[in-house]
Amino acid sequence: MRWREPSWRGPRTTLPSPGWRFPLKPVFHLQDLERRRVWKSLVETAYVCKGDENSALGVQQTVTWLPWKVESGNHRDFQPASDRLMEEHSVLGRKRGFSESNMASSSRMQNVVPRPGFSALHRLRKKRKGQRVKDPLDDLLLKTLTSQRAMEERFLQMEERRFQRDLDVEERRMQLEQRRFELEREHEFRMFNVFAQMLSILKQSHSGSSSSIAMPRGLDFSQALSEITGLRGGGGGDLQELRARPLAERRVDMHGFCHQGDFQKSPYLSARGNIANIFRGSTEEGYKAYHADKYDEDKNPNGIINFGTSENKLCFDLMSKRLTQTDMNLMEPPLLQYPDWKGHMFLREEVARFLTYYCKAPAPLKAENVIVLNGCGSLFSALATVLCDPGEAVLIATPFYGGITQSVFLYGNVKLVYAYLDSKITGTSTRPFQLTVEKLEKALQDARAEGITVRALILLNPQNPLGDIYSLSELRDYLEFAKRHELHVIVDEIYMLSVFDESATFHSVLGMDRLPDPQRTHVMWGISKDFAVSGIRFGTLYTENQDVANAVASLCYFHGVCGPVQHKVAQLLRDRDWINQVYLRANHARLKAAHTYVTDELKTLGVPFLNRNAGFFVWIDFRKYLRTGTFEEEMLLWRRFLDNKVLLSCGKAFECSEPGWFRIIFADKTHRLQLGMQRIRKVLEEREQEILAEEKEQPCQSDQDGKADSTDEVIFVSRHQEPTCSGSSNLGDLIGLLQQQMRSSDWLQKNTAEQFAQEKPEIYDVFSKLVGKQ
Repeated sequence: MRWREPSWRGPRTTLPSPGWRFPLKPVFHLQDLERRRVWKSLVETAYVCKGDENSALGVQQTVTWLPWKVESGNHRDFQPASDRLMEEHSVLGRKRGFSESNMASSSRMQNVVPRPGFSALHRLRKKRKGQRVKDPLDDLLLKTLTSQRAMEERFLQMEERRFQRDLDVEERRMQLEQRRFELEREHEFRMFNVFAQMLSILKQSHSGSSSSIAMPRGLDFSQALSEITGLRGGGGGDLQELRARPLAERRVDMHGFCHQGDFQKSPYLSARGNIANIFRGSTEEGYKAYHADKYDEDKNPNGIINFGTSENKLCFDLMSKRLTQTDMNLMEPPLLQYPDWKGHMFLREEVARFLTYYCKAPAPLKAENVIVLNGCGSLFSALATVLCDPGEAVLIATPFYGGITQSVFLYGNVKLVYAYLDSKITGTSTRPFQLTVEKLEKALQDARAEGITVRALILLNPQNPLGDIYSLSELRDYLEFAKRHELHVIVDEIYMLSVFDESATFHSVLGMDRLPDPQRTHVMWGISKDFAVSGIRFGTLYTENQDVANAVASLCYFHGVCGPVQHKVAQLLRDRDWINQVYLRANHARLKAAHTYVTDELKTLGVPFLNRNAGFFVWIDFRKYLRTGTFEEEMLLWRRFLDNKVLLSCGKAFECSEPGWFRIIFADKTHRLQLGMQRIRKVLEEREQEILAEEKEQPCQSDQDGKADSTDEVIFVSRHQEPTCSGSSNLGDLIGLLQQQMRSSDWLQKNTAEQFAQEKPEIYDVFSKLVGKQ
């Protein structure tokens, strides 16, 4: 048999006998339609049967019967082979679920004429492979794997952040522990110093000589105690100079941190108008700066954070939801008409029930004694106007909320007489800035000695900015003092429901069994603080004196509350279940958490403060960051904070007698608290470095500054006490100081005699023998 070169033309030829192998490359003959259909069907069946050994074997056997083009041969073996091929092909198709018609149609769809030198089987496989890549299941699988990978990466990132956060928390906890340990040691040392000073005085009084008690070698207790309890250089002189000035001069420089020389007299205003202009310029400088550059997390992240305005920003979600419910939206004709100037009767009745419940009044309060105005500021103005004549005065303890000065002065030309409180623990005082009857008596007598008539006493309970809550005995003492001198008592209880710690108990004047002088006792309250709605101007006065009530009501023409707002307030105060079960619980928890965060940050910085449990504020001592103890330096520090985009309230705004005290508002969201405290920390660190650098350059002129009296609840007990030494100190003062030191920490509970005997038995035995010999 002779082979020809492959050609696509020529006569039809026959196939060789089955099983015969070709030594040369076969050539497809495509002119026969039957053989071409059989070939394509066979290829399709081979794909379908892929993976099946029996089917693959059948296909392999069938390949030997393929029609190859040869030059010579005979036809006789092709027909039987073709029949057998078709039979095997049909059997294989039926095994895989294909009919002959289906396979035939599939072959027709794939009837592509092959090109010379290119394998049809290779083209078919490539085409099928491309179709498999475009399978929707493949796309879905790819997307699933991609999403899974992204989720895994996100999870790893979250784990890294959590790990870093845990490290930061642990580091901060270690810093707090270290700081607390150092402060406890300092506190212990201070207690021993005071105790040694007391022993020295007792020995002097017993022996009648000026010799001092023997001290351990190398430790000068007198010098250490003087440093601990000494006044700041310049600060005490400034205070004494301030107190030595006549009362009239003191009242001229109200809010003296902004001098009148900074303002020019306007020819368009009266003298009273110019004074009002000066008041606005001095007290609202920071407030105007804040509104011009207000912080916004998205729109203005570098804006000013307001820690100066006493607002509760923690419960807007609760109040907005409650104030938009259907029972609040009522619009009836009486609400759109002029009301009784004292307020709608339905609101006054609800206020009386509300105060009876929350003030724990021994008897139901009466609606006819209730007056409604647009805020407690208006109430201060109205009361000052109807109780005092122009030029007369009202007695108040400092520091106090500075807005009262404007309220009583701008309208009625009523002055304020100050009973100065300070951080020193002296006399009968047991805590810093404690108000006593003795201090009230002294301030009243000084005013009368200058010919000033004092008509009333203002009490803030809880106190702003100190956060003090007066006890029942203290309230009774203050009211008895006022009765002796025939003074009206204006009690502002606007933070009544903002006592956020269960350990503190608020006592309202309206809850007392008996008032010393009920006709001269007037109680104020409002919703702006306790219900976090300072934008809704609503305040109420309760007084049993109908003459005062009617006089104030006549001024309600200028300070009335619109009808729809009166309806909303009445509905709010009526919903006792929501107030007790939802609002107060959430509000107290949020206030406590925010207070804890800010005070922990202050402890980390080593800044003294008053630790109280009422209101929205913390009274902080920044005196060690002043170069000199003057109000000018305080103002410079205040501006330094404002330049670093955080607004605080300086002590002069509250008429504090000691420069360097600031008030910070903590009733704010966590992210603003964190950013604001970071900015405060930055200012304090920079200021501390500047002061240290100046002290190195001028060591002889540097002040021996100390921390201030901070609190009787935490261990931040101050170095700012009256200077004492063995020759001039008072034993009563030292006893009071020692009591305050003992109350300021749990040192005595941790260091009992029994515990000391167990830890150091040898030293305890020696000490016991020495005591036994005395």
